[in-house]
Amino acid sequence: MKTKSIMIVGVGGQGSLLAGRLLGCLLMNCGYDVKVSEVHGMSQRGGSVVTYVRYGGKVRSPVIDEGGADFIVSFELLEAARWLGCLAPGGKVIANTQRIDPMPVVTGAAEYPSGLAEKLKAALPGPPGASADTIDALSLAVEAGSSKAVNIVLMGRLSRYFADIPEDAWLRALKETVPAKTLDTNTKAFSLGRGCEAAPA
Repeated sequence: MKTKSIMIVGVGGQGSLLAGRLLGCLLMNCGYDVKVSEVHGMSQRGGSVVTYVRYGGKVRSPVIDEGGADFIVSFELLEAARWLGCLAPGGKVIANTQRIDPMPVVTGAAEYPSGLAEKLKAALPGPPGASADTIDALSLAVEAGSSKAVNIVLMGRLSRYFADIPEDAWLRALKETVPAKTLDTNTKAFSLGRGCEAAPA
C-alpha cells in the first residue's frame, strides 16, 4: 500500500508526542509498518514541536517532505499556518482554534496574526479537495475533565477521517498508551472530539 503521512504540530507541553505514540500504536495494531519521529523543534514547554507519523506496507523514511503530508493535526492555529506548505494537494488540516502566543508576541516584538482560521482555509493547496477542519479542542478537553486532553480531542477528530479503522481500535490504542488513571478522561475527550461539529471560521 502507498505510504501515508501525518504531521502533528504544536507547542511543547501540549502532548503532541503522546499523540504520536497513540497513532503509532494504533497503526501497528492494524498491521501497518509505522515510523514515528520528532524531527523539528524542542519539547520543552513553549517551544515548537513537530512529530511525523508515516505508515503503509513498507515505510523507508520517517521524514515528510514539503507537500507530502496527507494530514496536518495542529494544536494551535499559528502552528498550522507555519507548516501548511507541507500539506499535500487534497490533504486535510485539523486545527485547534486555541491561541498560544509565541515569544515574540509575548515580548511585544510582534503581533499575533488576526483572522488565522480564514487565512488558513484560503491558503490551502489545491486542487483537488484540500480542506481545514477547525475545532475548539480546549473547550472540549475541559468538558472531558482536563485541559491537558487537547491532544486526545484532536485524535478523536482525526479518527473521523479513517473510515477503514473502527472506533474500537482507536480506544484499544488509547488504553495502551495513556496512564491508567487518566483513561476515563481521555476516553471522554476522544469521544467529544470524534463527535463534535466544526468550529466557525
